[in-house]
Amino acid sequence: MQSDYYQLPTGKVTALDDDTPFPPVNEALTEPNGLLAIGGDLSSERLLTAYQSGIFPWFSEGEPVLWWSPDPRMVLFPQDYKVSKSLAKCLKKNDYEVKFNTQFRQVMEACAQTNRPDQDGTWINSDIIEAYCELHQLGYAHSAETWVDNTLVGGLYGVLINKMFYGESMFHHVTDASKIAFAHLVDYLKGKEVGMIDCQMNTKHLASLGAKEINRTEFMTKLNRLI
Repeated sequence: MQSDYYQLPTGKVTALDDDTPFPPVNEALTEPNGLLAIGGDLSSERLLTAYQSGIFPWFSEGEPVLWWSPDPRMVLFPQDYKVSKSLAKCLKKNDYEVKFNTQFRQVMEACAQTNRPDQDGTWINSDIIEAYCELHQLGYAHSAETWVDNTLVGGLYGVLINKMFYGESMFHHVTDASKIAFAHLVDYLKGKEVGMIDCQMNTKHLASLGAKEINRTEFMTKLNRLI
């Protein structure tokens, strides 16, 4: 099937309809870094194919679905995870409880409502929430949740396929609540022998946890071994 394209000032990207396959990730633009395709749907089949191909969706309200495969890619190898001294103290306390997958939709909605200084609005719109809740029902999307006095105060969600985890978003309503959830998630993933956590983009916070950038070729090589 021959693809149509969107012509952008920095190059062309594949225009997807619901049946168009993804192009190879090495066709992604360098500016903006990693933009690979535009359009298509958010069906579970499409999303799972995307993740297994090293691709993820990221777009703003009112835009078509944008699909990305940046180079380099920010990842965390679970054995490299770093716990700060302050977080280690928090983890020793018994004033919180961490649960998995009890309020997946609520976690997503809280992530969508979180103000982020580096973003104008949220990309977690109602279509994204419904799509990932369906992945959750299928057993692929998971949430880690921090609770205090029976109140959800922090957490994160992502997608788990075989030995590969794809982190999506996190939130906190009290200090360190999302970090606590993430620490417990990493321990859980180690128990599942997960070999790599996809963090997508480079941030100082992720780097402080031990995440690092690797090039797309290395990312895809490791991904293909894990999925």
